[in-house]
Amino acid sequence: MSPDQQVAQLEGAGRVYSHAERMRVVFGILTCMMLAALDQTVVLPAIPQMAANLHGAGHLSWVVSAYLLTATATTPIYGKLSDQLGRREVLIPALVFFCVASVLCALSSSVLMLILARALQGIGGGALLAVSQAAVADVIPPRERGKYQAWFSMVWTISSVAGPIAGGFVAQALSWRWIFWFNVPLALLAMGFSARGLAGLKPTGLRSRIDYSGALLMMAAVAAALFGLSTGGVDVPWLSAEVLGVFALAVVILAVLVLQQRQAEAPLFPGALLVKPAFRALLEVSFANAAAMFGAIFLLPLMLQWLYHQGASASGLELVPFLFGSTAGAYGAGQMLRRTGRGRVILMAGVATSAAGFLVLAVAPGAGTLFYPISVSALFGLGIGCVMPVSLVQAQSLAARRDMGAATGLLMLMRAMGGAFGATLVGALLALAHSNLHQGFRYGFCACATLQIVAMVIAWRMKEMPLRSSLEGATASEA
Repeated sequence: MSPDQQVAQLEGAGRVYSHAERMRVVFGILTCMMLAALDQTVVLPAIPQMAANLHGAGHLSWVVSAYLLTATATTPIYGKLSDQLGRREVLIPALVFFCVASVLCALSSSVLMLILARALQGIGGGALLAVSQAAVADVIPPRERGKYQAWFSMVWTISSVAGPIAGGFVAQALSWRWIFWFNVPLALLAMGFSARGLAGLKPTGLRSRIDYSGALLMMAAVAAALFGLSTGGVDVPWLSAEVLGVFALAVVILAVLVLQQRQAEAPLFPGALLVKPAFRALLEVSFANAAAMFGAIFLLPLMLQWLYHQGASASGLELVPFLFGSTAGAYGAGQMLRRTGRGRVILMAGVATSAAGFLVLAVAPGAGTLFYPISVSALFGLGIGCVMPVSLVQAQSLAARRDMGAATGLLMLMRAMGGAFGATLVGALLALAHSNLHQGFRYGFCACATLQIVAMVIAWRMKEMPLRSSLEGATASEA
């Protein structure tokens, strides 16, 4: 069968799935999303105990960074592979890998072993978001996807913020090792749900040679960029030769990747997608929104503890309004997207709302009663929540069916890079203010507002792209 015949067959392969079939897919991937979100933050409160138990604190920050590096770098690769091989065929082995790596983390006898095991865990974890979100796109048309995206946004946001709370409780009541032991039953549960829910999904991409060169270059570029972000201002100064050299290396590798992708037989990043201005704009909005979100997640607990004198556990619980706002925003945006099929106005309203919330909090951080930051956090949470499902659904609607995983993986990559950038940016601004905490938080929240204002300008300049009502996605000629 020729490639053109394969395309025609794949584009016409979509069918209408019942609500029960859709929900099997949804439940199959919710646990995957929970695992992915939890393992980014759950180890944070246990790091002091790890340092004492493993007799070393110098490199324990890499317990977090190693997972982030490998999970982020492999996300778009898994998305492309799942297009070619099938969602279940990629996700189940990744979950097995994740499970085995979790056991190695629990059994670690040194800091080096724990860091290496976390890196292996991230290799498995990179599939959890990209493949699961692509599976949703296989069974739910873009026009209807918004109402389901609220579930995913809720699980992701709650798990991200609940991770440190759960990690602190487990480390205090049991041991830091149990954080990783608990991953095993969760991963097995995800395997069972995914094996059943994704059983009927067929590969959507062309069976062609896998772009190994592009995958290696992508991993190297992301690893270099995240390495610079995680070490700059922490281990070495931002303007040191080491950090500048790493960023320069990342730029060089990225330039080589761009040239390689233009010549590849089956490129990791479909060129037909990247030439679409609307798709590029969605990537930029997602980057800025994720940067603002993770900047807020970084700043809020610290502000509640340092300026409002709340305990660590109390400051975690006081993030619930932020979670509620984010979930409500995702649900409301999903319903509006379903009714109108147009997301540009929703994106603009979302980033504008969150920018206003950040500016309000930047005016007087530490002022008034505890009600002030908690209520404002619900406001910018509402705006952030609006953007997450809309940007994903619109990006998937622009993709051909054969490129759905690649498009999803690329968007997830931009979110992850944005999150790392945002947390690093506000951390650097907080440190820049030295002992003036109020000024430091003012800088941080102003930075979050600026990111959302930039996103609003990008969304305003976007061309409106009505969502499709079928599963076929963009046609081959449009893609």
